[in-house]
Amino acid sequence: MRLLAALVCGTLFGAGLAVSGMINPEKVLGFLDIAAIATNSWDPSLALVMAGGLVVATPFFIWAKSQPTALCGGDISLPVKRKIDRPLVIGGLLFGVGWGIAGLCPGPAIAALSQPRTSILLFVAAMLAGMALHRLFARQ
Repeated sequence: MRLLAALVCGTLFGAGLAVSGMINPEKVLGFLDIAAIATNSWDPSLALVMAGGLVVATPFFIWAKSQPTALCGGDISLPVKRKIDRPLVIGGLLFGVGWGIAGLCPGPAIAALSQPRTSILLFVAAMLAGMALHRLFARQ
């Protein structure tokens, strides 16, 4: 049941990313290029996608905090860390720079694998290598 729920949720999330255009790096870069505001070529639609995601997700996060277990069983593991520390800042900077260079972040990159583009395959390979390196260094 948990695997089926994960498959349905992941498919719905990927479809939403595709419909909203978030798997298109050019569209994402059009949002991130704030200098384009001066030329009226800035694309604010990604902000609307993010706001829509927050509107839908927030009530479920609030509800999940009050639940002892997940709907399909297992623990609910929500972030509890509130401290802004060096690893968080460095990680955020690396994430933002990578997002700004590639126009992709992890979720949309996985959904974008549906497109036969070499740049997306390279991004996902680099992302997986970075995750493996982090896991290796985190253990030490």
